[in-house]
This record gives sequence, C-alpha cells and structure tokens, in this order.
Amino acid sequence: MLGPLLLLATLALGASVSPDTHTKNDKTVLILGGGVAGVIAARTLASKNIKDFLIIEGRDELGGRMRSMEFGVQGKTSVVELGANWIQGTQEGNGPANPIYALAKKHGLKTAETDFYGSIVTYDETGPVDYLDALNTAVDAYTNLTVVGGGRVPTKQVDTTCRTGYSLIGAKPKTPADMVVEYYVDWEYAQTPEQTSWIASSWANNFTFDVDQGGFSDDNLLSVDQRGFKHLIQAEAAEFLHPSQVLLNATVRTIAHSADGVVVTLANGTRISGDYAITTFSLGVLQHDDVVFEPALPLWKQEAIQSMTMATYTKLFLQFEEKFWFDTDFALYADKVRGRYPVWQGLDLDHFFPGSGIIFATVTGDYSEAIEALPDAEIQSQLLEVLGAMFPNITIPTPTAFFFPRWFSDPLYRGSYSNWPASFVSPHHTNLRANVGHRLWFSGEAMSQKYFGFLHGAYFEGMDAAEHVVSCVSAGGKCQSLPFVESIPNSSPYVI
Repeated sequence: MLGPLLLLATLALGASVSPDTHTKNDKTVLILGGGVAGVIAARTLASKNIKDFLIIEGRDELGGRMRSMEFGVQGKTSVVELGANWIQGTQEGNGPANPIYALAKKHGLKTAETDFYGSIVTYDETGPVDYLDALNTAVDAYTNLTVVGGGRVPTKQVDTTCRTGYSLIGAKPKTPADMVVEYYVDWEYAQTPEQTSWIASSWANNFTFDVDQGGFSDDNLLSVDQRGFKHLIQAEAAEFLHPSQVLLNATVRTIAHSADGVVVTLANGTRISGDYAITTFSLGVLQHDDVVFEPALPLWKQEAIQSMTMATYTKLFLQFEEKFWFDTDFALYADKVRGRYPVWQGLDLDHFFPGSGIIFATVTGDYSEAIEALPDAEIQSQLLEVLGAMFPNITIPTPTAFFFPRWFSDPLYRGSYSNWPASFVSPHHTNLRANVGHRLWFSGEAMSQKYFGFLHGAYFEGMDAAEHVVSCVSAGGKCQSLPFVESIPNSSPYVI
C-alpha cells in the first residue's frame, strides 16, 4: 500500500490500470465517478473487505464538483473554489456532525467562518444604499416560509412553489431591493422561487441548518485551504485506495447492463466489465444522455431523472492590482433584473486571502446558463459596469485576471447540483434512487431526499448505495432491491 502523499501524487497524474480478472467480469464493482459519493462508496466497500473495485473518473483527479484552480497573475495567485466552497451546517454541542465537517477536521482543512447576515453592505444602480431593513424582513419571511412549508408535510397537502408560499405568507417583493434580498436568502437552491418546491426546500434547509428539526447547525465554513476544498476527499481516499483501484481521464460513454453484470465502454473504446456498477454521475449528465444505457432505462426511471432539475451556480472571479471595494464579507447589488450579478464577495480580507486583490460575483439558474453562451470579454464588461454603478466615485480599473467556470456546458457535469421542483413528488424521488435490476445502482447528491444539493447528501448516498451492493455481493446477487413505483398517479384526478 502506498503512503498518502505518494498515492495523492499518483492519482493526480492520472494512473492507468489493466483490470485483473477474477471472474468472467473484470471487477466486482465499478464505481462510475470519483466525487464525494464515489469515494465514500469505495471506502464503504473497502471497509467490508470488498477491494476488487475500480473508480472510473473523467477528470485527472478525484473530487468531482469540488474543483479548485490557482487564480491570479504570476506571483500573486490564490487557490479559489470553482464549485463547492462551504461546509454548510457543522455540529452543535454533542449533536450530529456533518460528515463533511468531520472530514475537514480529520484532514486539517483550513476554513474561515462566513457571516452571511452580519457582515454585509448593500448597493443599487446609484451606488451605496442601505436596505438592510429589507434584508432582515426577507430573512424573517424565509424563516416563516420554511416553518410553514415544513409543517405542510404531515397534512399531505399538494406541494406548490416557493413563490406561492411567499405569496401566502404575504411576502411579495416589488422593488429591486426587495428582489435582491429575497434572492439572497434562498439563492442556495440556485433557482427562482417559481422553480422550487415549497415543501422540499423547507426540509432541505431544516435538516441541514435547523438543530430543532434534526439539522447539524446554522454555521457556514468557507474553505480557504490552498490545497483546495477537494483535499479533504482526496486525503480520505489516500488512506485506503491503491492506484490500481482508480482510472482517471476516463469518460464513460455507454453502460450495458444485464442479469450477468455491467459493461462500461469508455470514450477511447476500452470496455470494462463488473459484477455491479454504482453510477454517481450528476443529475445533469443523466438528463442530457451524455451516458447511454443499453438497454434504455425503464420509463419510470427516465421520468424520475427528467422530472427533477439540475441547477447551476456560477462564481465569476476578478483580480485587481489594488482593493477598492467593501470590507465586509458580502455585498448585495439590487439590479432591475432579478438575479443579475446580485451577490459579491471580497476575498481580500484578513480571514480569507489578504492582499489577493480578488473579488467574485455569483449568479445562478437561468442567468448562469445565459452567460455561458457569451464570450468572456462581454461578461467581464458587464461585471465592470456593475462595479461602476456600485462605486460611482471610482474609475474602475482593468482587472489583472478574470475567470468563470461553465458548469452547465461541461459534459462531465451539466450544472452544479440538483434542485427539487414542485411537480416532483416523493415517488419520483423513490424511483430516482432505485436500482435497475440487481446489478446497476445509482448514487449522488440528487438521490438524497433530505440533503439534495449538498455535499453531505452525496456522502450519505455514496455510503448507502455501497452498503446495498455489499449485501448483493454477500448474497451472491440475490439481494433485495430498493423500491420503485411503476406509475405515479396524481393526488386527485383533473376534472375538465
């Protein structure tokens, strides 16, 4: 077994393997995707002494949507996070710990507390404008939304959108300031209130942040580790993985599944077979048919995949020679168009990256998809225009560096994380999680009912899927499947 540092170096180089043959299939388990779900699935298998598995990952390193990059001009760079950035919910007292928080502590990840509501300034198209009272009102409205929405579950009422919920509790934004503060308190779903389930968004919030509802805590820790946020999952992998158990730079094109096992065909034509496969691809990849299943997945599975939504969360990074902006953690910009470069975060702070000259804006959802179609120069120009409005007494300089990731366009991801729409009911999610036959299993953050969209959702689902496969291996393939619903009816028929 290689030491952790040597293994990390080997994995980063993209080791190739020649799978061993122990049965008619090459491997016992193929794990498709090397993000949090894939690595934790592998760890679970290894802990049960099932070590004949292979993680197949399309990128040159493990980590999935935990992606970082060295950003800035030469001699003045910082490692910034393009994807996942926060540990959301940590631990309160001796209560349950977020497993991502536990991994961060175990592997010495450097983090910083972020103050979403106590360290913030506000702007609009005229410059600095104080509408913090409106933000406080929006926070209260959102809290009320999740309390009332969460309470709707036992009543078996038909779900509706967060927009309907907001309206029913009397929260109806009218001004740009009203719109941006509403955006700020629910932007983690990365879609608009019109696109988001009232009930599901309530329990996703409560089960992560509200200790009284079974959540971890209301803390948010920003990763500022210069090894990247991905370090926590790569370091964990280094404790149990051998290079022969990982195949990097390998993109899956087709997955043929039958009662005898699963055969994966890669983009270079290589075929690898396994007794079982756990797919951890993002919901967006499944929706875009970037991976083809042979035979096609049953209709109940396809309906579930297409009925949930894949949201996009985009950070746009700018570096300047000198800092000219706010000294708070966050700033809001109220544009006449909801979602147009609304949230700004300065990293040039003592508890983040002092002296870095880095600031970034965040957009989400449809706006993220729209800007991906535009050239970088046009997006940079729009950002400088907004900064010019925020700071009318300053001549905004030309940035020394600019970058933003195109998550939606990337065929390895097709978005950032899943979101639950109002039309997506619990039986749909049952079907999303369900295996197809005894050989093909599904995992990832989208499969988590309590924690969809969160890293800890991917963690729990990776562990759960692997435990089911362990049962299958132990039973010689004669194991219990997860439930599924062949046909999902309306709660009541439409009357025309």
